[in-house]
Amino acid sequence: MTTREISNARAWAMAARPQTLPAAAAPVIVGTGLAVYEGVFAALPALFAFVGAALIQIGTNFANDYYDAVKGADTDEREGFTRVTQAGIIDPERVKLATIVTFGLAVISGTYLVYVGGVPILVVGLVSVLCGWAYTGGPYPLGYHGLGDLFVFVFFGIVAVMGTFYVQAVAIAPVGPFPTTIPAGTVTLEAFVASLPIAGISTAIIVVNNVRDRETDVEAGKNTLAVRFGYTFSRLEYVALLGLAYVTPAWFWLARDFGLAVFLPVLTLPYGALVARTVCTRTDGAALNPALEQTGKLLAVYAVLFTMGVILA
Repeated sequence: MTTREISNARAWAMAARPQTLPAAAAPVIVGTGLAVYEGVFAALPALFAFVGAALIQIGTNFANDYYDAVKGADTDEREGFTRVTQAGIIDPERVKLATIVTFGLAVISGTYLVYVGGVPILVVGLVSVLCGWAYTGGPYPLGYHGLGDLFVFVFFGIVAVMGTFYVQAVAIAPVGPFPTTIPAGTVTLEAFVASLPIAGISTAIIVVNNVRDRETDVEAGKNTLAVRFGYTFSRLEYVALLGLAYVTPAWFWLARDFGLAVFLPVLTLPYGALVARTVCTRTDGAALNPALEQTGKLLAVYAVLFTMGVILA
């Protein structure tokens, strides 16, 4: 299909990369499930947590599309999904503007969460937006210095799950709007541990992307962990991240006396093993593009099953 045959709506959908949205939804699902279990569920904060996470995800995707193109990381040799800036489908300045607008909307949508969650959410929200832009933009792009994996693990895993739980717990707590400190019971060890599987599988998505793009990233000077340490390291990283997801339910069962339902995510293990086999044996886009989408699906299904297990417990 030629550039002219791609509609404007489809072009922007390609830039937004909806296949990555499980990384935005999964932490909200898990954080909300834990809130239900703890009796602090609050629908409106949960909804705004998802809207904010989705906007940051899309804004990061727009930024990646723009900055990878202008910095030369995206070329005709790249085997990944079509990038609209590099392919000439959307003008670079329009993609840059879309990045700014989307992050701006994330800040606006976060206003309610700041009203509810106070200074902690204000700080976390602003840092999340800044790092989403700095993933490939700015004077020290995280993704170009091997810090992309850490960014995803922390912000799309730990911060997103714990933040989702926090805004619901603090909405129920008798502290009033805009607290300046962290109220008791709103940041818990359970929320942190529950964030680890989401952090792990979300980061695994990035690992697949970096394994697929390693050769073109080398030429572009984009020093991802796959470039720095090679295919074997990245494959071991992928397996370890999935392993983290599958051992986490045992902690809830052994240390917190959750019922056996908390092991529901283990049902996804055969699927995860099949995807891991592809990641561990292939480097081409024909195999790893589907593996990237499959890892996203694994994240979504795992999050739903884990949440069901927590609530049933």
